[in-house]
Amino acid sequence: MIRNLALRSVAPAALALAAAATLTVTSAPAAHAVGESSKCTVNWSNFGATVAKNGWNYRTGPSTAYASRGYLYRGDKLTVLCSRGSWDYSQLTKRSKSGIPKGTKGWVRDDGLYQLGG
Repeated sequence: MIRNLALRSVAPAALALAAAATLTVTSAPAAHAVGESSKCTVNWSNFGATVAKNGWNYRTGPSTAYASRGYLYRGDKLTVLCSRGSWDYSQLTKRSKSGIPKGTKGWVRDDGLYQLGG
């Protein structure tokens, strides 16, 4: 009897996990290579973006609760790897105007970006 109860409690959790896994969009293997992608809900085929606003925080995670890596300024170029809600996980394609090194990965709110394209 105890064995059957254990199986019954595990089965719904396993089914829920399997159902959630089938809903995940995975199209950007590069984003999976970094640990941050675990915070993503949607992976993209890496696309370019340009920062549209000055003094935009480049963060370590997808919310204002995460530390800032520095500021992005109008014209800084990014490659967007994946997203979570209104936050995009990206990589700088060249050194930012504030001096953040090329290749640095971080999170930026998508309402601070424009010229998105594949």
